[in-house]
Amino acid sequence: MGKDYYQILGLNQTATDDEIKRAYRRLALKYHPDKNQSADADSRFREIAEAYEVLSDKRKRDIFDRYGEEGLKGGPTGQTDGTDGSTHFHYEFHGDPRATFAQFFGNSNPFGSFFGDDDFGMFSFTGGGPTLQSDRTLQQDNAIEHEIQVSLEEVLLGVCKKMRVTRKIYDCRGAFKTEEKLHEIYVKPGWKAGTKITFAKEGDRYPNRIPADIVFVIRDKPHLLFGRSGEDITFRAKITLKQALCGFSMNIPTLQPSDGNILLKIDKEIITPRTVKKFNGYGLPFIKDPLRRGSLVVTFDIVFPQQLTTDQAGVLREIL
Repeated sequence: MGKDYYQILGLNQTATDDEIKRAYRRLALKYHPDKNQSADADSRFREIAEAYEVLSDKRKRDIFDRYGEEGLKGGPTGQTDGTDGSTHFHYEFHGDPRATFAQFFGNSNPFGSFFGDDDFGMFSFTGGGPTLQSDRTLQQDNAIEHEIQVSLEEVLLGVCKKMRVTRKIYDCRGAFKTEEKLHEIYVKPGWKAGTKITFAKEGDRYPNRIPADIVFVIRDKPHLLFGRSGEDITFRAKITLKQALCGFSMNIPTLQPSDGNILLKIDKEIITPRTVKKFNGYGLPFIKDPLRRGSLVVTFDIVFPQQLTTDQAGVLREIL
């Protein structure tokens, strides 16, 4: 069973946005390692930050409510993005709960701001006492997309793609440091072109802004022999006009070497440009049922002779 982010923050599933903020504020201040010296403070502080990042984001919360942690962290969400591919939302906690804290409060140091060393302005004072500036709504930068070329062999078996992304982290004075992060994208068997994997809030970090999501989009890499149509693999066999009319035998290659070649034998059939031969079980896996595979679909390119002799043309006229 995956994590229950509501339980971590002491909330139920009907919690409002304000209740989520209040719960995070209370627990983050309680378990901040600079204040809380208990053995589990670090792990609790991290869990609280991750739970807040999920539940405070409408899209992530909706996916978590419907599909749990598995759907949130790479499992199928049942959504589509308007292409022939499905959407897989991949949230991975960035691993720095202090960054979440600083973004929420405006300062990574929650206890120094009362004494004048507040770089970001964590608190503002009103007649009713200190209030948190994080109550205002922050805007998120537009998502940044990167394409990943995936071969048909990789779609067949699944693959882990490693993508290195560089981002900048700015402070309130405009200075920045550069951070490089390696993202691992686990492409599952059968994933379609257009499938999107999202790493939430992994873009450049600016004060008082929500970092952009980094989105990786799966694209089919062109293949020398095969094409793709959904779960089916397509292959165009080149034959002569004589073969098309009189029959032939030929070996059809398959995508997976262990499948071997398929012997296609045409005897008493005329092949036309519209003829299709389908071999079930030699295609790509179905996303929702990886043990099932689509078909190898064979179509034909008929190579006509460039010219005929008078005798050849006469014979054909007699026959046809």
